[in-house]
Amino acid sequence: MSDRRRAAREERSTAREAERKRAGRLELLKRLGFGLGIGFAIIFVLVLTQLLGSGPESQPARYEEYLAQETACGAEAPEPQSTETFDQPEPQPDLAEATRVTAAMETSCGPIEIELTPASSASVESFVYLARSGAYDGTIFHRVADDLAVFGGDHAADGTGNPGYRVPDDFQPNDYRFETGVVALDNRGPGTSGSTFFITSGEEAAALPNTHNVIGTVLSGMETIGAMEDVPTRTQVGTVEESRPLETIYIESVEITVEP
Repeated sequence: MSDRRRAAREERSTAREAERKRAGRLELLKRLGFGLGIGFAIIFVLVLTQLLGSGPESQPARYEEYLAQETACGAEAPEPQSTETFDQPEPQPDLAEATRVTAAMETSCGPIEIELTPASSASVESFVYLARSGAYDGTIFHRVADDLAVFGGDHAADGTGNPGYRVPDDFQPNDYRFETGVVALDNRGPGTSGSTFFITSGEEAAALPNTHNVIGTVLSGMETIGAMEDVPTRTQVGTVEESRPLETIYIESVEITVEP
């Protein structure tokens, strides 16, 4: 083979190798661009989902039904409840030496003042923690049973929810009888107490079982409870009890006062 032919072959070989490398670089850049595009698309979707998830769509379905109703007692609806949950209540050290603890609750139908006792109980500490965290703000009274009690503070708005944790059972003695104005944590059986509470409103409360954590008594505001009982109702889903408010009664805020 002549030197000229050998040189031409080497030149063609060099050109082919250069073309192969150029094609490889182009393919690599193409793949990198595609990967970056997918990555940006995923990030965009995650951000968009988070933004949309913070709106009303993230609320429980039953709570959404209450949001769609008129607000009771001619009031305006507050900001919707927070969907935040908690692993456990944080300690409230100021309760240990307190001589008196009260909760000033503002509702759509008026104020209710509650004295919380015993202040050192896990049930009261949980209630105070949730109130101070704003967890009750915007929640509703989902059950208003005339002459029995009004039930509120449940984020699921149907009596099944919890704040992310359960409060230990602290039941009353067997001979305990509920009287008007008692405030207690509601439950659906042993070991299920959470944020939901009720305030007794009449003689039928005496028939309630003693398996509820009592957290206090009403100091003032029974007329507010009466206004709640004047709100029109229909039967609760799956029951014959006519206690599902047709106008929404909100808890607007709960302010805790601790006297040392």
